[in-house]
Amino acid sequence: MARVKHGFLISLIIPLLFIVVWWGCALRVSNPIILPEVNQVFALLFKPTENLISMGSLLSNILVSLIRVMVGYILAVMVAIPMGIVMGYYGIVFNLFNNFLGLFRPIPPLAWVPLVLAWFGVASFATLLGVEEGQVYIWLSNLKISMIFIIFVGAFFPVLTSSIYGVRSVNRTLIDSALVLGADNREIFSKILLPAAAPSIVNGMRTGLGVAWMCLVSAEMLPGSISGVGYLITHAYTIAHTDVVVAGMISIGAVGALLDCLFRTFENRKFRWQRLAR
Repeated sequence: MARVKHGFLISLIIPLLFIVVWWGCALRVSNPIILPEVNQVFALLFKPTENLISMGSLLSNILVSLIRVMVGYILAVMVAIPMGIVMGYYGIVFNLFNNFLGLFRPIPPLAWVPLVLAWFGVASFATLLGVEEGQVYIWLSNLKISMIFIIFVGAFFPVLTSSIYGVRSVNRTLIDSALVLGADNREIFSKILLPAAAPSIVNGMRTGLGVAWMCLVSAEMLPGSISGVGYLITHAYTIAHTDVVVAGMISIGAVGALLDCLFRTFENRKFRWQRLAR
């Protein structure tokens, strides 16, 4: 317990030093448009439900952004994990798709923006589902297909790559032994491949979620966006509210760090055996 407390105190040193340097630089610059003071930004962070520059509260914009990210991320996971497992197990499927997908892997998600706008415009899930009014329309209209696509691309490749690596790293002796004992493909997938590859897959999911969250700002800069913390930052910049910009940036970092912490906690609890086996 004392060691955990000591480690926590050490981890606070750099953030506190950063705040002190920020405070000193803000006093020296003495221009809130260039660098807002610490108390200005933290006043916004400590009142997350307060309306900001007629754009809604910081909390409501974060929730909209989080929903967008989770929709794109979940779609990416649903496609990437099965595809990665199949590519990792069947050599012919790997050879068929690997080089083709390798052409798209280095392309940054932001580079897709011109094509995405040409393909989808400002269409949303409300357009796709034919919803035209009510509270459901408001929420679905915030889920622009172009934004979800950008987030999907950002999360897809880390999850796919880790799934392929996890399956291909499974000891072949385990699979051969199962086949000799009469196991079918369903049993091999459920009882050997998935349990053995799970740590790698979960690590890819963690990386993919981080990338998806980083794609958020570029996704919310697309036409048609009228909410979300990324749009809030962009709009605040155009009207010189740098304190809102910094508060939004800190919020993005804090939420991203929280999501990563949840994944790390899950990994530590469920896959502790992997460290003990090394």
